[in-house]
Amino acid sequence: MAYRKLLVPVIGTEAGEAALATAFMAARIWQAHVHGLHVRIDPRDVAPLAGEGLSGAMIEEMMSATERESSERAKGVHAMFARYIAEHEIPAVSDPTDAFKAGRVTASFGSIIGREEDIVAQQARLSDIVVIAHPEAGDDVSTSDALHAVLFDSGRPVMVTPKKVPATLGTRVCVAWNGTAESAAAVAGALPWLERAEAVRVLYADEYQRRGPEAMGLLDYLAWHGIKADSAQFKPLNNSVGAGLLAASAEFGADLQVMGAYSHSRLRQLILGGVTRHVLEHAGITLLMCR
Repeated sequence: MAYRKLLVPVIGTEAGEAALATAFMAARIWQAHVHGLHVRIDPRDVAPLAGEGLSGAMIEEMMSATERESSERAKGVHAMFARYIAEHEIPAVSDPTDAFKAGRVTASFGSIIGREEDIVAQQARLSDIVVIAHPEAGDDVSTSDALHAVLFDSGRPVMVTPKKVPATLGTRVCVAWNGTAESAAAVAGALPWLERAEAVRVLYADEYQRRGPEAMGLLDYLAWHGIKADSAQFKPLNNSVGAGLLAASAEFGADLQVMGAYSHSRLRQLILGGVTRHVLEHAGITLLMCR
């Protein structure tokens, strides 16, 4: 079992460049294909936001300005993608047969007009894993529509990259386990990483556990896949389960954190906070999440 096709939304930011590099880092491990996707704003979506009191000419001008800006941005991110694969001598192919013939990492790029959160989630459904940039510093990660759309609507594992390209990926892997369907989905999606990792640790806590199998059961399940893992109980840090989880992961020296996302509803986490929200906002390593 391995990943063959990775999807990465391409955005023209520093975090976006880090995500692109991390996607190709993963692709080199699996000799996989990376499809870069850029979603352009549909100028027609601007009209309902224009508000009342604007003339038809003014709305047309706003739509034209949006189209120009969207076109320039699309050219910029495509150039960034093309520059990266040229510098790293990665062949651009669109046919799977050609990719298999190449016998190495390959790449393709596509640009689609629409709502980013809808398009990315839909395209993700035919990819093995989706690599998404960590929101830039100062952004409210809880309102990152594309990230949450992929988590909730794609049915695929989501890799959230750190703000800078990691030195290693998937050599030491931590699994955050709380017995939920979400954490089980994350383990299933991460099995290729777990099978090749040098070390795997299952992290659990009384405060994190929900109704479902406990950590010892997961160790037995992983053993059926030939994966030798140990386990460690962690404690909340400053009354935060998420902080305690990240501290335990850092102590292990993990370069990949596997976990389920939003075992509680997203609305509850937005209002009260939660493990998923804390980890997304504060993680310094690559995350692999499923919902």
